[in-house]
Amino acid sequence: MPIAKVSLSLDPDLVDAARHRVGGRGLSGYVNEALRRRLQHDRLAELLEELDRSDGPLDPAVLEEVGRAWPVPGSRRRRA
Repeated sequence: MPIAKVSLSLDPDLVDAARHRVGGRGLSGYVNEALRRRLQHDRLAELLEELDRSDGPLDPAVLEEVGRAWPVPGSRRRRA
């Protein structure tokens, strides 16, 4: 797979933490995966916004049901 060399300005504390986690040689892959996930997240958010515009917002009752079935980790919601 071809690669593109880039120069980035990053928070030094983040770089140190990432290097500590993956080692010096794993930093590029770690940043690449983080960028891939962020782009997926952004595309999903765009899709949801588009669906809201075309189909209207979800029914609050449906959102509540989904929240009970799949609670957010660390939230206080519990399954019924």
